[in-house]
Amino acid sequence: MNATLLALALSLLSSVAYAAAAVAQERLASRNPGSGVLRMLSSGAWWGSVALNAAAALLHVVALKYGPLTVVQPLGALTLVAAVPLGARIAGRRVSATEWRGTAYTLAGLAAILVVASGSAPGKVLSTSEAVAVAAVTAALIGLLARPGARPGIRHASASGVASGVASALTQTVTVAATDRSASLLSVQVIGVALLVAAFAAGGLLLSQTAYRDGLGAPLAVVTLANPVAAAVIGLSLLGESLRGGAAGVLLALAGAGLAAWGVVLLTRMSQVPADDDHPVAAVLALEPSTASVEPALREMRVPRQPEPGHLTPL
Repeated sequence: MNATLLALALSLLSSVAYAAAAVAQERLASRNPGSGVLRMLSSGAWWGSVALNAAAALLHVVALKYGPLTVVQPLGALTLVAAVPLGARIAGRRVSATEWRGTAYTLAGLAAILVVASGSAPGKVLSTSEAVAVAAVTAALIGLLARPGARPGIRHASASGVASGVASALTQTVTVAATDRSASLLSVQVIGVALLVAAFAAGGLLLSQTAYRDGLGAPLAVVTLANPVAAAVIGLSLLGESLRGGAAGVLLALAGAGLAAWGVVLLTRMSQVPADDDHPVAAVLALEPSTASVEPALREMRVPRQPEPGHLTPL
């Protein structure tokens, strides 16, 4: 199978697994408000969602082995797309017209990007000096975005998306270097970059958690969009990736990015409905599924809701 097609297939499976895990986590949190950490850890359903998250992350890492960042990272938006029918089916409702439009725009935009971004399996990786330089620039940008000031939600969401995108780019370097045996698993390059991956992944999670304190809608869209942008910048500038078609290809990619962005915005608007309306799309984060489970749990533990009269809360 062509390397790019394999990367596309793995990314699609990863997005479906992320979406299924997020939907399961959101419904578990909403049906068991205020259950606490110990109750959550004893739940088989919660551990099932953790297994889905782990499988999705593994599929994403393998996809980065076979596909360029400019192909794999934008496909993270498919997590939102996959969550729409999954969430609607589980909640027993129909997909709304707004959700259909958002899905169509996102898919059309991603298709336009893939037409010009398709490339061979990644062969070049970041050197140790390049990885350190990327980490330093990213840390400075995150510090600038996370400083105290106005609109902290949007700024922290931007910082979270950048951190997660850079973490994926660095993950590709570790994966390719280790599997191609171009570097030893115990080399400074592999170990050092792996530590940077862990730092940026954890930082992205914490920043997104802070961003959602004042609501999910706009910050969720910003995280979803900033992630592939950050990864694409690294891929195009440092890893030799390129867009096909010259100037026309660049224009098509920009148009596709704009269309996909609008689709993501439409999908994330669904997060503005009340929690009782059963919209699990609000719980979905591209490439950061663990945040989806943490925020509802923390919110419910802070403000426990009492079950309605006659309603039995499932275990």
